[in-house]
Amino acid sequence: MTAGTGDLAAASLAQRSLAAVWHPCTQMQRAASVPPLAIVRGEGAWLFDDAGRRYFDTSSSWWVNLFGHADARLNAALKDQLDTLAHVMLAGCTHRPAVELAERLSALTGGVLGHCFFASDGASAVEIALKMSFHHWRNRGRLAKREFVCLRRGYHGETLGALAVTDVAVFRDAYDPLLMRSHQVMSPDARQALPGESSLDVALRAAAELQALFAARHEHIAALILEPLVQGATGMAMHDPAYLRAARALCTQYDVLLIADEIAVGCGRTGTFFAFEQAALPGQPHIWPDLVCLSKGISGGYLPLSLVLSSEQIYASFLDDDVARGFLHSHSYTGNALACRAALAVLDRFAQDGVLARNRERAAGLTAALAPLRLDARIEHFRHIGMIWAFDVREPFAGPRFAERFHLAGRARELLIRPIGPTVYLMPPYLLDDTLSPWLAERVLATLDDVLSHAPNDPDAYRPPEPPTA
Repeated sequence: MTAGTGDLAAASLAQRSLAAVWHPCTQMQRAASVPPLAIVRGEGAWLFDDAGRRYFDTSSSWWVNLFGHADARLNAALKDQLDTLAHVMLAGCTHRPAVELAERLSALTGGVLGHCFFASDGASAVEIALKMSFHHWRNRGRLAKREFVCLRRGYHGETLGALAVTDVAVFRDAYDPLLMRSHQVMSPDARQALPGESSLDVALRAAAELQALFAARHEHIAALILEPLVQGATGMAMHDPAYLRAARALCTQYDVLLIADEIAVGCGRTGTFFAFEQAALPGQPHIWPDLVCLSKGISGGYLPLSLVLSSEQIYASFLDDDVARGFLHSHSYTGNALACRAALAVLDRFAQDGVLARNRERAAGLTAALAPLRLDARIEHFRHIGMIWAFDVREPFAGPRFAERFHLAGRARELLIRPIGPTVYLMPPYLLDDTLSPWLAERVLATLDDVLSHAPNDPDAYRPPEPPTA
């Protein structure tokens, strides 16, 4: 039934959304009980709803917003680009923002990854990297190399190719009959440490399993894909960089391409611009994967943009007079000028503001403020890298629908926060200071205390406190 004009005017924005919008990562049957927040504006680290209440954006709006909402410098860059060129197809044409962005990203790898292929979102970038890997070997006459390897509990997106290298059941299982088969190997997740083991021991144990697979199947394996240092959707599973060194060495030894999915962990999230920069031992030259996927933060949370950086070896394998040996993947908004200009403004911020150094100071402040979590018997595996913090609520304390209850309780304390199962994490914009860090830590701790002190086995009985008035 179509609502009349009067009905729409009387309904709230949240009600209208439930009637017309199919929300992502949401069971819509449940959404009526937990309606979406109607956000009408953003400013810095804050989002404001239609009642004027504010919420601290603890997850950077799904890990995309680096420098805050309505950032004046990013706004100015986009306004300038809008008056010049919003979009032109990148097939047969080019434009300054795409060229400059490709050049500057390549320079950040020392020219090792010298070619940039543009897309729109993270899953699209993963699809491109998988297709490039297979087609690279095909063009080189290695037709048997068509298999892929991924980490257990890894996540790389929800299109069919990306799901084939994803091991998160809630996303994958319904579509499993449609997916190609991939090899799954042990994750180096440090939370798997046995008594007496370190995170390094876990990483080396996982690398040994990878080596065994490569030894048996390398003639058939096209590529290994992994998230460097942090497996995001798994619940911020962090691992020792030794695994990256081992994976790079094994891929080289067995002639397998290495794809680094830096969609969530790139752009400074782990403390370096590319997470893979931390693979090299101190004082040693950087080592690089063959392909890097970037999205999310690269455009500062403004416009959809993703890209794949590739090595010269891969790029050269597609050069031929035969069109069919080229990489013909495309979409209408490839290399969109506005999105590329936003990404250039993001790179300007890194170059001009000392973002990585300042983030180390910001991180130290919030880590210190969250110190009580290390002694809380209700939680385990408090962990931190760069501008990512996470901890797991122990199963006896979490109870059913923990993430939903925590989300609602967080709203009442001016937090927009969405745990992943029993994992509470923070990935805020790069705006923390001496005032915000203790405030954020206090609100997270208060939310945790509230949720865990109320009937964890009867989630429907839980009622969060009323949110503050505007």
